[in-house]
Amino acid sequence: MINLKNLEVWFITGSQNLYGEETLKQVAQHAQQVAKGLNDADQIPVSITYKPIVKTPEEIFDTLQQANATANCIGVITWMHTFSPAKMWIRGLSILQKPLLHLHTQFNRDIPWNTINMDFMNLNQSAHGDREFGFMVSRMRKDRKVVVGHWQDEEVLNQINTWSRAAAGWYDWQGAKFARFGDNMRYVAVTEGDKVEAELKFGFSVNTYGIGDLVEIINSASDQSVHQLLDEYEESYNMAAELRKGGEKHQSVYDAAKIEIGLRKFLAEGNFKGFSDTFEDLHGMVQLPGIAVQRLMADGFGFAGEGDWKTAALVRACKVMGNGLPGANAFMEDYTYHFDPTNSLVLGSHMLEVDASLAKGKASLEVHPLGIGGKAAPARLVFNVAGGPALNASIVDMGNRFRLIVNEVEAVEAENELPNLPVARVLWKPLPNMKTGCTAWIYAGGAHHTAYSQNLTTAHFLDFANLAGIEYINIGVETKLDQFRNQLHWNEIFYK
Repeated sequence: MINLKNLEVWFITGSQNLYGEETLKQVAQHAQQVAKGLNDADQIPVSITYKPIVKTPEEIFDTLQQANATANCIGVITWMHTFSPAKMWIRGLSILQKPLLHLHTQFNRDIPWNTINMDFMNLNQSAHGDREFGFMVSRMRKDRKVVVGHWQDEEVLNQINTWSRAAAGWYDWQGAKFARFGDNMRYVAVTEGDKVEAELKFGFSVNTYGIGDLVEIINSASDQSVHQLLDEYEESYNMAAELRKGGEKHQSVYDAAKIEIGLRKFLAEGNFKGFSDTFEDLHGMVQLPGIAVQRLMADGFGFAGEGDWKTAALVRACKVMGNGLPGANAFMEDYTYHFDPTNSLVLGSHMLEVDASLAKGKASLEVHPLGIGGKAAPARLVFNVAGGPALNASIVDMGNRFRLIVNEVEAVEAENELPNLPVARVLWKPLPNMKTGCTAWIYAGGAHHTAYSQNLTTAHFLDFANLAGIEYINIGVETKLDQFRNQLHWNEIFYK
């Protein structure tokens, strides 16, 4: 998984030469202290890198051009300590390709009522310097995140944290490669999409690879490497005796481990960040990948079944954005409903491939027949997911745009054993309630596949959608269907 602290956000402070050397020296000192304070804040996962203050159009252009060219720079934070005439910023902003956060703050939190004089006023001019800058960014129609408040305030730090995580997810997509083993599940609509437009819009590529190429690598796995992985399985998961070495079902686990070794090698050698497969194209494979997919997701790869490359990419982005936070992110599917009017629930699951990072307690490695795909019984990890607030997110291709839909949900503990359902499973209540949440999801065209997140918020997804320049739809506790449908109608006009 990517180390977010290796990524930089540049802290750029605007001023001008009008104020003289002494004032500019103080501006630089204050800017360094603010940048250091942000960099040292526990809430912010990336490195905040101070850059020398900019005072001329040439300095602004050169600094922003360097930001574009610096590989690990994922965005810039701008702050106008003094008045910085915004026409100086036109050329630099016109070439800026990195995400932008405008921090509307000032060095001092409080006005020094007894000592304030015109020298203090000339030095601390963010209240109107940032407005001048804000006009120009709006005039140029450049999207950005605006955060207002003192730079040491908890809320300000949390907003910068959220934006920096979204910027990290966006950065991770640029040049990313996603492999598609086989094609889309036949006749399915929502998992389709324009891969050319996705590469133009999102920066990642999706290409198909023949299942035979993967099978060749799987078959080349050494017996020694398989046994080493089997030892890891036995140590990491609950396993019945029949699955262990010498057991009557051990061969199924052996075959599953071989698939993991081959799949991992294929992805690593191809520098892929995620993948999809489909049970309609398994020629040469003994079983549908189950535990292999689950473990690869736990290590940070994006995945979605049945050729759904959009969800695979979204799962990867969620894993990057949520890196280091309590909880996990995984591929999910709304599978079936519990329509008890006093306790309506969604049962989320998938045939085999839900990431065990979500597991409450130690997962069980099990082998059971799968009534689809026509292959041998696959090995998979079986577990329940803990209760608590979560999100389901889906990217769909609406023809003229991509749409990101996020539903706030409340996961609940499973009260029943489910002895005949040997898959990973989670129960949740869609917000604001079952009927409204599901109705809104249907109206918005949300997919049955989602990225399920225990540690991200709607603010992360909103910032991410804004960075990507795509439509964002939220379904949550405040959703009312008449207003929601109006929003969809208004968005249609906007995106036309």
